[in-house]
Order: sequence, then C-alpha cells, then structure tokens
Amino acid sequence: MADEQVADLTGRRLGNYRIDGVLGKGGMSVMYRATDVRLGRKVALKVIGEHLGADAEFRERFVDEARNTAAIDHPNIVPLYDFGELDGMHYIGMRLVDGSDLASLISEGPMRPERAVGLLEQVADALDTLHRRGLVHLDVKPANVLVTKRESIKEHVYVADFGLTRRGATGHRTRGGDFLGSPTYAAPEHLRGEPLDGRTDQYALACVLYACLTGRPPYPGDVQSVIKGHLNLAPPSAARIVSSLPQAIDAVLAKGMAKDPGRRYDSCVALLTAATEALTSSRARETEQRETPQRGAQQWGNGQPQQSPRPPHGPRAGAMPGRPPAQRGPGPVPPPGYGSPAPEPGPAARPAPAPPYQQQGRNSQPSWLVPLLLGAVVILVLLLAAVIIATA
Repeated sequence: MADEQVADLTGRRLGNYRIDGVLGKGGMSVMYRATDVRLGRKVALKVIGEHLGADAEFRERFVDEARNTAAIDHPNIVPLYDFGELDGMHYIGMRLVDGSDLASLISEGPMRPERAVGLLEQVADALDTLHRRGLVHLDVKPANVLVTKRESIKEHVYVADFGLTRRGATGHRTRGGDFLGSPTYAAPEHLRGEPLDGRTDQYALACVLYACLTGRPPYPGDVQSVIKGHLNLAPPSAARIVSSLPQAIDAVLAKGMAKDPGRRYDSCVALLTAATEALTSSRARETEQRETPQRGAQQWGNGQPQQSPRPPHGPRAGAMPGRPPAQRGPGPVPPPGYGSPAPEPGPAARPAPAPPYQQQGRNSQPSWLVPLLLGAVVILVLLLAAVIIATA
C-alpha cells in the first residue's frame, strides 16, 4: 500500500529542518511539525513518499504545486516558505497553523450551521481565487481546512495541502495508480478521469458542507461504496439526519453536488451564499411564527394595544350610583340590546340640572317661614288700624 511506503522521519534532519513530530499522514505524503534551525521558526513540512519521487509525472506536478502555491497571496491560503529535494525526498515547507482541522471538529458531531457556513465561506473565497488563476485544488476535504483563533478574534481558516492541477487536465491517478485526491469528497468527473475545473472543487466543497452539518460524509462506507455513491446515487438529505435543518438546505446541497458539472453553481462563493440564504430565511420564518401568536394576544388587528372589552350598552362598570342617565331627545326609546349605545356627553356638554332635593339642600330657608312672615305682617297692619281708630 502507498501509506506503508511513507516512512516516519521524526527525529531526523532534512536539510535545514529538524523534524519534531507527525501532524498528519496520507497515502502520498506525511505532514510533519518541524523547526527551521537556520531561522529558528516552526514550520509544517510536507514530505512526499519516496515511491512517488521516482515518478517523473508526479515530480513535475509537485514542482507545479509548490510554485503556484507560492505565487498566490490570499489570507485563507497557507503561505509557502520553501520547497526542494534532499536525499531523494521532496518536501514543501509552509506556515505552521496553531489550531485544529475541520475533520477534528466534525468528529465531535454536527456543527452549528452558522459556524459551518462562516468557516466554509473563507474556503470558498480561497478556492475561487485559485480557479481564476486556472488552477484546481483537487483535494478539498475537512483535513485540509485548518482552523485557528490565534491570529484574529474570529475563527480564521487556511486551505492547505494542495493537489493542484491545471484546469482542463484529465489525470486523476499517477502512473503508479495512486489517486490524486480523496475519493470520499471527489466529484464524479474526477473519479472518471474526465476534464476538471473549478466546479470539481465546488462539488467537494458541497460534500464538506454536508459533513459539517451532519457530522458524516455524504457517502460513507468502503472505497467502492463511496465511489458508487458519487457516481450513481442522488445527493442525500441533510435535513433527514438533523431535523433542525431546513428543507431548503437540501436543495442547495443537491445543486452543489449535481452529477453534471453544468448544473452546479457558477462559483464556490455562490454555493455558500445560497446556503446562507437557505439557513437565514428559514430561521427568520420560524422566529416570525413564534412571535405571531404573542402579537395576536396583545394587540388588535390595527396594532394598537388590546384593552379589556366593555359591554356595548348599559352603564359602565364603576359608574357612580345615583347619577341620572343622560337626557334623550324626543322619540321612542329602542329596546335594550338594539341600536347604537347612547353617546357620552362631550367635553363641552352642560351638566343636567340638579334634582329638586339637591336644589333644596342648597337653600337653607325652611318652606314654612314665608307664610309665617306674611301672617305677622297682616297682624301688624290690623293693630295699626285699631290704634288709629281709637285716637280719632
């Protein structure tokens, strides 16, 4: 097997590099943590297997990868420091990213959709940059997406371990039979050895998005089952695995993983934009549905705060007892329960005249005082008349 031919170089020196330990291992290369003793700098050192170094086609591809990667200046592409050949082994020295890879995060279970989309948006921008240069990454997978928070407040992503090829190339295997890339995330045209372009990376990115949302690749199993799935089976539903995901995300994944490259999105960024819209619009609808019953319970249809209803007819609750009803004009009185309620007096309406007993209460004189005074006056007149007659 290819991975048995990649020896462990831990503790050895390779030119100016002291190899300190293994970061990751694949069938065609081993990634080491190393120290550049000349500069005193920690680096990630990718060493190609000796069996591939003997393949002239692969050596040419290796040099092409190194030169093209070094020429790309993008914040989400791992900077390349050095490359060369020593003792029959080809190596690439690049920045050592202090963090973890996306494969480690996925192994913990499905990621929050917002986090997954936020990380893969950075990957999409880096891939589209490659595609504009006529390059295809050819090995987009979670293990090649490095995540760190050491360099910024937010999580920062680096795309690493390029299996770069020129757009339009058809080779997907070396002369020794080693597959260039990972079958778990490989597009159908890649597996069939057909011409490749940026849509090949987009397919792989859609598979990585599926893995982030569900915690597993779209077509699990042995190599033959994986290849059969990519070639023949419809894209699986992520919403069936994670019930909290909206159905709309399945349509996005299905288009990104279309068997026909012509049915995919125009770019990797377009894929992630569609995924963001699917997740955001669904969450907005759920929030609106939760808030609608509460708004209906608190407001009338016109948006005004709801008040306690009161009966349309009869005296209002809490009215002072003894107060006479409002005066009506002439005409028949409608029976209770029909017609419109009696209008309340406006601010300029005059108060109704007080009842007699209230007016009497305001006059302090009793009712018998007037007759008494009249009687006294009559008696005085009579006495005065008698005196006049007596003296005449």
